[in-house]
Amino acid sequence: MDNENTDRWYFFERNLLALSAHNPALCSRLSTAETTLGCYKFLESHSGEVIPALVDRSGAAHALHSTVDPVKEAARLVSTVEGNNRSGEGFVVFLGLGAGFAPEAALNSGGISHILVIDYDINGIAELFCSREYITLLGDPRFTLLVDPPPELVENTILELYRPAVCGGISVLPLRTRTELDRQNFGAASEAIQRAIEKVSSDYSVQAYFGMRWFANIIRNLEAAQRQNRSAPPIREAAICAAGPSLDDQITLLLEQKSARQSLFVISADTALPALLHRGLRPDAVVSIDCQHISYYHFMGTDCADIPLFLDIASPPMLSGFSNHPFFFSGGHPLAAYVSQQWRPLPLLDTSGGNVTYACLSLAESLGAQRITVYGADFSYPDGRVYARGTYIYPFFERRQERRSPLETQLSSFLYRSPFLPAEDGALPRAEHGEVRVYETTSLRQYRKSFERKISMMEAQVSAAAGRGIPLEIHRGDLPQAPLSGAHSRIFSLFAPGKTVMDWNRFLEQYRCAIKALPVLGDTNRNAVMYLQNLNTDSRRVVATLLPQMAALKHRRPELSIPDLVEAVKSYSVNEIDRVLNAPAT
Repeated sequence: MDNENTDRWYFFERNLLALSAHNPALCSRLSTAETTLGCYKFLESHSGEVIPALVDRSGAAHALHSTVDPVKEAARLVSTVEGNNRSGEGFVVFLGLGAGFAPEAALNSGGISHILVIDYDINGIAELFCSREYITLLGDPRFTLLVDPPPELVENTILELYRPAVCGGISVLPLRTRTELDRQNFGAASEAIQRAIEKVSSDYSVQAYFGMRWFANIIRNLEAAQRQNRSAPPIREAAICAAGPSLDDQITLLLEQKSARQSLFVISADTALPALLHRGLRPDAVVSIDCQHISYYHFMGTDCADIPLFLDIASPPMLSGFSNHPFFFSGGHPLAAYVSQQWRPLPLLDTSGGNVTYACLSLAESLGAQRITVYGADFSYPDGRVYARGTYIYPFFERRQERRSPLETQLSSFLYRSPFLPAEDGALPRAEHGEVRVYETTSLRQYRKSFERKISMMEAQVSAAAGRGIPLEIHRGDLPQAPLSGAHSRIFSLFAPGKTVMDWNRFLEQYRCAIKALPVLGDTNRNAVMYLQNLNTDSRRVVATLLPQMAALKHRRPELSIPDLVEAVKSYSVNEIDRVLNAPAT
């Protein structure tokens, strides 16, 4: 009995020592946990390994692994992950720790970028740590263990650790016996994992299409951003104009409001700009966040030189030339954040909603607006119409139409490019003009939900003009109503860039050198996560700016290995910077 206790404490102390280097908080929790509650019984397999068996409420013990050869069982399981991953890398989430045979097999395979193990019951984990050594797992920087995590922690951990461009695909492998005996906790964890994967996938898909364009646009906008030396004045009351079909009916009301209250600050989405100008309404500001060249069509042929234009630093470079008063901001791109840290602090604008109407709402909030009214925010296609009259889409398709593809055909193709969703409960397809049939897609619903969530967290009073689209559900929670009196005005940051640290071209030269100086991810260190962890802080920041380009290049050339992908992105980025630095001065 004494020898058994000695072995238990020997294993326990060695495991805690290995864990303390990477996860001291969990180590501290385990050091005070109970190890004699009998959560597990321990069996011996035919091949000689110790097998934990979970004890249920009735006292029955359920072996978590094969009682014949658990190591071979784990190897077969891990081989299915490697076989489904063409890139040779992978991020694996194991539900249940057990004896750790499968996570150990994954690490030993060499093709896994990171492993996350989720389990519950700190006392049970303490008993496992008394049964055998987990040092191979706990000492590996590619391994993370979560014990008793709330769903929010599971989701945030995956969002923090998982980078598809360098980690490869993601797999979830449950330890079936373990998860079946605690369905509530593992069910909540599975839902959190799915939410995280959906967020990462959505973000990665956008990066795969736009990563290179974002980079090219940002480095070409720096020269114009250096010339920006004005600040945007604060406002108290704002009107936000989206380009939904309801704007056609609401412009008259907005014109009346603007005439009656000269202090009303009208913020237009770039898509809505030509529609407003066509009806004689000149907005006080225009916002544009799209990196695609299609954005030119919103401005071409318009007289908007005197209208302040708020541009994401990743916008097409020529857009700033349409306004005499461009304001560049950072919308959250890693390179934009790096620019703000290392060159010139740019105003940060929340664009996480993924659409320009959301960005307009963020701008109104940043400028200190206490009352905001939203126009044209249908987030749907009422009666099958996609945009208000006067927007870019009609002349754009008119120029492209031909005998076999008239305007109506092209508009229909645009409308039906994504499947429609069934109506939600409470989302009534009605407006003051009578019954309207509303068409909604997955993207539009996501945009609306994120818009509504942002409103619920704002201090400003936000309302929406009645329209034909799906009505916004505006819930303000417990936030106090913001009065319009000057005595209660809110404190906000001035919307203006900071001081430049150096000339824009000098910054690009230093950035170029930093990219070239990044170490090679070679055969001796092929694991991308370990590569990132071994970089110093400055180099890690530089690599973060390259991740969207990696996603884009991986999308174009899926056959590239991770080391080749890193080198290809470094080469592309350096060449793009050289083109900017060697371009004729403007």
